[in-house]
Amino acid sequence: MFKKNKKQTETLKEPKEKKVRTVKVGTHKKTVIALWVVLIASVSFGVYKNFTAIDQHTTHEKEIIELRLQDTNGIENFVKNFAKSYYTWNNSKEAIEARTQAISGYLTKELQDLNVDTIRTDIPTSSTVTDVIVWSIEQSGTDTFSATYEVDQQIKEGEQTSNVKATYIVKVHVDADGDMVIIQNPTLAPAIEKSDYEPKTPEADASVDADTVNDATAFLETFFKLYPTATEKELAYYVSGNVLEPIGRDYLYSELVNPIFTKDGDNVKVKVAVKFLDNQTKATQVSQYELVLHKDSNWKIVG
Repeated sequence: MFKKNKKQTETLKEPKEKKVRTVKVGTHKKTVIALWVVLIASVSFGVYKNFTAIDQHTTHEKEIIELRLQDTNGIENFVKNFAKSYYTWNNSKEAIEARTQAISGYLTKELQDLNVDTIRTDIPTSSTVTDVIVWSIEQSGTDTFSATYEVDQQIKEGEQTSNVKATYIVKVHVDADGDMVIIQNPTLAPAIEKSDYEPKTPEADASVDADTVNDATAFLETFFKLYPTATEKELAYYVSGNVLEPIGRDYLYSELVNPIFTKDGDNVKVKVAVKFLDNQTKATQVSQYELVLHKDSNWKIVG
């Protein structure tokens, strides 16, 4: 007899179905989201405050620099007074000591030491400052300014006298309370020269006819005869608004010099030089004008 296999007699059990794990959104998830929102908001606010602080700091510094730049009269006077002492000397011991004492009121201790023996008793010249011109003052640091100036000196050697002109730069440190000191010795700089620039000469506009030119010229001659002594009320007849203000001078009109007329819509532009005789100085004074004329019933200066 065959024996039944135990495995064959066992009833096969179906495997249990695996349960799928589900995640429920509950209080914990909401708390995490809320924390993320707070974190993002905090970071954004911090970045905003940082940039705002930088902008405010930059604006504050800019305002300070602009305020410092607006008032350079003190620096100009400081440099002028220094130059008068620095470039004035003679070769006597007393004068040299007086100069040394005077310039010490402007220079740092380092620069005072640097200038020892620049003027000695054995030099054959004496110097007098005839003029000091401050050409420019530029900010070169938060509290430092570069001043470019020109000195005119009269140099005497024996019986000979000559005039000398030179341009220099110094640096001036300015404290918050306005105290000043020169921190760079006078250093030679290029002289301020005449520019080669020539403005373009305007040309007469052919669209302005001869009758208009003659009529406008006659108006200008009449006006400039009256203008030097005209009152505001008298000017109102010839001038619109405050285009030309009263000058109240004892001038005598002489002539118009080369008036050039150009068309400007319903108006006429004129560029003209006017010669006056100054009754006080007896010299001829030449003034230049660029005017806009308009004519309704009469000509009027409108610009």
